[in-house]
Amino acid sequence: MASSDLIRSEWVLNAPEPPSLWRRFSDSLTKSVSHYRHKLSSLRDQPGPKPVLSLLQEVFPILHWGRHYSLTKFRNDFLAGLTIASLCIPQSIGYATLAHLDPQYGLYTSVVPPLIYAVMGSSRDIAVGPVAVVSLLLSSMVQKLIDPASDPLGYTKLVLTTTLFAGIFQAAFGLFRLGFLVDFLSHAVIVGFMAGAAVVIGLQQLKGLFGISHFTNKTDIISVLKATWRSFQHPWNPRNFFLGSSFLIFILSTRFVAKRKKKLFWLAAISPLVSVIVSTLIVFATRADKNGVNIVKHIRGGLNPSSINQLDFKSPHIAGVAKIGLVVALVALTESVAVGRSFASLKGYRIDGNKEMMSIGLTNIIGSFTSCYVATGSFSRTAVNYAAGCETLMSNVVMGITVMISLQFLTKLLYYTPTAILASVILSALPGLIDVSEAYKIWKVDKLDFIATSSAFFGVLFSSVEIALLLAVAISFLKIILISIRPGTETLGKLPGIDLFCDVNQYPMAVKPPGTLIVRVKSALLCFANATFVRERIIKWVAQEESEDDKGNTTSTIRLVILDISNLVNIDTSGIACLEELRQSLESQRKELAIASPTWEVIHKLKAANFVSKIGGRVFLTVGEAIGCKQNCTATLD
Repeated sequence: MASSDLIRSEWVLNAPEPPSLWRRFSDSLTKSVSHYRHKLSSLRDQPGPKPVLSLLQEVFPILHWGRHYSLTKFRNDFLAGLTIASLCIPQSIGYATLAHLDPQYGLYTSVVPPLIYAVMGSSRDIAVGPVAVVSLLLSSMVQKLIDPASDPLGYTKLVLTTTLFAGIFQAAFGLFRLGFLVDFLSHAVIVGFMAGAAVVIGLQQLKGLFGISHFTNKTDIISVLKATWRSFQHPWNPRNFFLGSSFLIFILSTRFVAKRKKKLFWLAAISPLVSVIVSTLIVFATRADKNGVNIVKHIRGGLNPSSINQLDFKSPHIAGVAKIGLVVALVALTESVAVGRSFASLKGYRIDGNKEMMSIGLTNIIGSFTSCYVATGSFSRTAVNYAAGCETLMSNVVMGITVMISLQFLTKLLYYTPTAILASVILSALPGLIDVSEAYKIWKVDKLDFIATSSAFFGVLFSSVEIALLLAVAISFLKIILISIRPGTETLGKLPGIDLFCDVNQYPMAVKPPGTLIVRVKSALLCFANATFVRERIIKWVAQEESEDDKGNTTSTIRLVILDISNLVNIDTSGIACLEELRQSLESQRKELAIASPTWEVIHKLKAANFVSKIGGRVFLTVGEAIGCKQNCTATLD
């Protein structure tokens, strides 16, 4: 072996000791603390009032972009704010009824949260307020603690308390930089969950669309279909269905036109509000409410009342409320961060995920004090906000003030609004939650991911929202476990003309060095779960190479097995024990084992276990250098 190869092998063997587990944990904690300490120290170094201003700008980004705000930007934000307000008002009323709350709570949630987020959020495009999926989550989970029909006040108190818990969890995720927790809900899970939730929400709207008086509170498809069938066995008024379906066709038609002609986006945005106004006038003029058409009736007007006294911490269900708050916090954050990042990429800027979590969290904490339930970024309203040409979060301010004025002066006009119209408004927003093309893409790319998607979808339909999420996340983790237990292994060969070793199955032109078997482990961890599998695969391959050599009349047999472990990040004692068994098995057949490209952590553990000395120090920086030792191995064995 050349002296340069020996020197490089010494680089591998004599690397400094890697940091311990405690050191890595303390370093991670120190980084989180130093992140804030560095910001504070940099603020102290600034003269005069600049530190206070910088700190305020860090907490309230509006103080930063507000300094460069112009009249032109305000004009664009004003028009965008009015546009999303016209969509927000009917949606908010509908989503409140979906959450089994009085209609005004949806409007309350469209006032304070947008105003709070406008001064604290880092996205320029997100429109904050109530959303369909979160409303469904709350209604399906909280009603298991208290029946909203028998105890509406107690139910409302628990929803507001859940909102507070959700906000606390969200703010804590951002404060302690725990954004990775949101990633537990993978993209595949979210696609299936959103589609399933859309179907369930749509089925729930059959009550309003058909004017059904008695309906089930359960969310699974079997219960909903049974309730619908039972309702049709009794006399029902077709006026509700005719009114709701007519305006549903109108709203969907405007969506179709807006997609064909982008400049007419405002037509789709205002169509829900136009439907509410026109249908209300029709009912009022014809007195259709006297002939069986169900109407909203009284909506409490006025500004958001304080709800601090309604937060119920003495409830026997407080543990369940905290659990619901955690689930809702994760789902709401996942939707908001996904929406924010999507539109930020379109405009070429980035948002800080941890700041977003803190801003959404504080928005919900303050919202829980002002009669709001869980708010987050809405995809449909954000898309309209973006299409309307919003420049900054001032559009949220305009939207919030517009809804506030509506609460103050216009709620009495909504008395005759038919509930079938609210059902049609919600139904019109559901197609955006069902992404069939994305589900098909998941099927083409990764079958295990598609199983997670299907589990979330069918779990929501046939069981419950929380069980669907739990099942889908469990399947995602099972996928990781399966990949870890049965990691890929591949035999390598040298590509002609270059010093590069690749999988011989992927590159048939790759040539296996004579008398040498090169195996690469395609796993980040060699542990108790997969080490035996890897060892048996390598021994099997050695046996196959031997038999192929005999049949092919080759002059040499396998003398050296090179294990490329460049992919291994870590190894445990079971992995080292299996490597020891592999070494003994090879030596009994007069074969040698060499290690190539070990990482820092792995070579440290192999040295500590005396495995390096047992294989004669055959540890190399690259596979190419490991092949150079074959002549020495052959001479030793002969």
